[in-house]
Amino acid sequence: MISVAVLTISDKGSRGEREDTSGPLISDMLIPAGANVNYYEIIPDEKELIKEKLLEFSGKVDLILTTGGTGLAPRDVTPDATLEVIDKEVPGIAEIMRSEGFKKTGRAILSRAVAGVKGKTLIINLPGSPKAVKEGLGILLDVIPHAVEKLKGDPTECAGS
Repeated sequence: MISVAVLTISDKGSRGEREDTSGPLISDMLIPAGANVNYYEIIPDEKELIKEKLLEFSGKVDLILTTGGTGLAPRDVTPDATLEVIDKEVPGIAEIMRSEGFKKTGRAILSRAVAGVKGKTLIINLPGSPKAVKEGLGILLDVIPHAVEKLKGDPTECAGS
Protein backbone atom coordinates (compact mmCIF):
# COMPACT_ATOMS: atom_id res chain seq x y z
CA MET A 1 0.00 0.00 0.00
CA ILE A 2 1.36 3.39 -1.02
CA SER A 3 0.92 6.07 1.66
CA VAL A 4 -0.06 9.50 0.35
CA ALA A 5 -0.44 13.10 1.47
CA VAL A 6 -2.64 15.39 -0.64
CA LEU A 7 -2.14 19.14 -0.38
CA THR A 8 -4.62 21.42 -2.07
CA ILE A 9 -3.03 24.82 -2.56
CA SER A 10 -5.78 27.43 -2.75
CA ASP A 11 -6.30 30.77 -1.07
CA LYS A 12 -10.08 30.61 -1.54
CA GLY A 13 -10.27 26.95 -0.59
CA SER A 14 -8.29 27.51 2.61
CA ARG A 15 -10.73 30.28 3.60
CA GLY A 16 -13.77 28.12 2.85
CA GLU A 17 -14.80 30.31 -0.08
CA ARG A 18 -14.46 27.49 -2.64
CA GLU A 19 -15.13 23.79 -2.35
CA ASP A 20 -12.10 21.67 -3.08
CA THR A 21 -13.04 19.08 -5.67
CA SER A 22 -9.51 18.29 -6.88
CA GLY A 23 -8.19 16.92 -3.58
CA PRO A 24 -11.04 14.42 -3.15
CA LEU A 25 -10.74 13.47 -6.84
CA ILE A 26 -7.08 12.60 -6.28
CA SER A 27 -8.06 10.38 -3.36
CA ASP A 28 -10.70 8.60 -5.45
CA MET A 29 -8.28 8.02 -8.33
CA LEU A 30 -5.59 6.56 -6.07
CA ILE A 31 -7.70 3.79 -4.56
CA PRO A 32 -7.49 1.45 -7.60
CA ALA A 33 -3.72 2.08 -7.74
CA GLY A 34 -3.27 0.62 -4.25
CA ALA A 35 -2.71 3.92 -2.50
CA ASN A 36 -4.13 5.27 0.71
CA VAL A 37 -4.44 8.97 1.50
CA ASN A 38 -3.14 9.35 5.05
CA TYR A 39 -3.10 13.16 5.10
CA TYR A 40 -5.22 15.74 3.32
CA GLU A 41 -5.03 19.49 3.85
CA ILE A 42 -6.09 22.67 2.12
CA ILE A 43 -3.58 25.48 2.55
CA PRO A 44 -3.19 28.97 1.08
CA ASP A 45 -0.77 29.91 -1.68
CA GLU A 46 2.03 30.79 0.73
CA LYS A 47 5.46 29.59 -0.32
CA GLU A 48 6.86 29.11 3.19
CA LEU A 49 3.77 27.21 4.34
CA ILE A 50 3.90 24.96 1.27
CA LYS A 51 7.56 24.22 1.97
CA GLU A 52 6.76 23.53 5.63
CA LYS A 53 4.02 21.04 4.71
CA LEU A 54 6.17 19.30 2.09
CA LEU A 55 8.93 18.88 4.66
CA GLU A 56 6.45 17.75 7.33
CA PHE A 57 5.04 14.96 5.14
CA SER A 58 8.34 13.91 3.52
CA GLY A 59 9.43 10.72 5.22
CA LYS A 60 5.95 10.12 6.64
CA VAL A 61 4.45 9.10 3.29
CA ASP A 62 5.66 7.57 0.04
CA LEU A 63 3.97 10.16 -2.17
CA ILE A 64 2.91 13.79 -1.83
CA LEU A 65 0.53 15.13 -4.45
CA THR A 66 -0.14 18.83 -4.57
CA THR A 67 -2.95 20.38 -6.57
CA GLY A 68 -3.05 24.05 -7.46
CA GLY A 69 -0.64 26.94 -7.66
CA THR A 70 1.23 25.73 -10.75
CA GLY A 71 0.34 28.51 -13.18
CA LEU A 72 1.61 31.98 -13.99
CA ALA A 73 -0.41 34.06 -11.53
CA PRO A 74 1.62 36.02 -8.98
CA ARG A 75 0.35 33.79 -6.11
CA ASP A 76 1.14 30.53 -7.97
CA VAL A 77 4.21 29.43 -5.99
CA THR A 78 3.78 25.67 -5.56
CA PRO A 79 6.57 24.72 -8.03
CA ASP A 80 8.91 27.28 -6.48
CA ALA A 81 8.34 25.85 -3.01
CA THR A 82 8.74 22.30 -4.29
CA LEU A 83 12.03 23.06 -6.01
CA GLU A 84 13.40 24.46 -2.75
CA VAL A 85 12.47 21.25 -0.89
CA ILE A 86 13.35 18.39 -3.22
CA ASP A 87 16.74 16.66 -3.32
CA LYS A 88 16.46 15.84 -7.01
CA GLU A 89 14.04 16.59 -9.80
CA VAL A 90 12.19 13.99 -11.88
CA PRO A 91 11.50 16.09 -14.98
CA GLY A 92 9.86 13.34 -17.05
CA ILE A 93 6.78 13.39 -14.83
CA ALA A 94 5.97 17.06 -15.43
CA GLU A 95 7.04 16.79 -19.07
CA ILE A 96 4.57 14.00 -19.83
CA MET A 97 1.73 15.81 -18.07
CA ARG A 98 2.38 18.95 -20.13
CA SER A 99 2.87 17.00 -23.35
CA GLU A 100 -0.30 14.95 -22.98
CA GLY A 101 -2.23 17.96 -21.69
CA PHE A 102 -1.18 19.95 -24.76
CA LYS A 103 -3.04 17.43 -26.91
CA LYS A 104 -6.24 18.64 -25.25
CA THR A 105 -5.43 22.34 -24.73
CA GLY A 106 -2.50 24.53 -25.69
CA ARG A 107 -2.73 26.13 -22.27
CA ALA A 108 -1.14 23.02 -20.73
CA ILE A 109 2.29 24.37 -21.69
CA LEU A 110 1.75 27.23 -19.23
CA SER A 111 1.93 24.81 -16.30
CA ARG A 112 5.07 25.19 -14.19
CA ALA A 113 4.43 21.93 -12.32
CA VAL A 114 7.47 20.00 -11.16
CA ALA A 115 8.13 16.59 -9.64
CA GLY A 116 10.97 15.38 -7.52
CA VAL A 117 12.22 13.37 -4.60
CA LYS A 118 12.79 14.38 -1.00
CA GLY A 119 14.49 11.53 0.81
CA LYS A 120 12.32 8.53 -0.05
CA THR A 121 9.19 10.55 -0.82
CA LEU A 122 8.04 11.35 -4.35
CA ILE A 123 6.48 14.80 -4.69
CA ILE A 124 4.34 15.68 -7.73
CA ASN A 125 2.66 19.00 -8.49
CA LEU A 126 -0.68 18.63 -10.24
CA PRO A 127 -2.75 21.46 -11.70
CA GLY A 128 -5.65 22.86 -9.72
CA SER A 129 -8.61 22.11 -11.97
CA PRO A 130 -10.38 18.77 -11.53
CA LYS A 131 -10.27 18.14 -15.29
CA ALA A 132 -6.49 18.69 -15.43
CA VAL A 133 -5.99 16.60 -12.27
CA LYS A 134 -7.93 13.71 -13.79
CA GLU A 135 -5.93 13.88 -17.01
CA GLY A 136 -2.53 14.43 -15.38
CA LEU A 137 -2.83 11.90 -12.59
CA GLY A 138 -4.43 9.43 -14.99
CA ILE A 139 -1.25 9.45 -17.06
CA LEU A 140 0.89 8.74 -13.98
CA LEU A 141 -1.08 6.01 -12.19
CA ASP A 142 0.83 3.19 -13.86
CA VAL A 143 4.30 4.57 -13.05
CA ILE A 144 3.74 5.80 -9.50
CA PRO A 145 3.91 2.32 -7.89
CA HIS A 146 7.17 1.57 -9.73
CA ALA A 147 8.65 4.92 -8.71
CA VAL A 148 7.73 4.32 -5.07
CA GLU A 149 9.24 0.82 -5.17
CA LYS A 150 12.49 2.27 -6.51
CA LEU A 151 12.56 4.91 -3.78
CA LYS A 152 12.08 2.19 -1.19
CA GLY A 153 15.18 0.43 -2.54
CA ASP A 154 13.81 -2.14 -5.00
CA PRO A 155 16.96 -3.48 -6.71
CA THR A 156 15.31 -4.93 -9.83
CA GLU A 157 16.19 -3.52 -13.24
CA CYS A 158 13.84 -0.94 -14.74
CA ALA A 159 14.46 -2.02 -18.35
CA GLY A 160 12.18 -5.04 -18.14
CA SER A 161 9.26 -3.11 -16.70
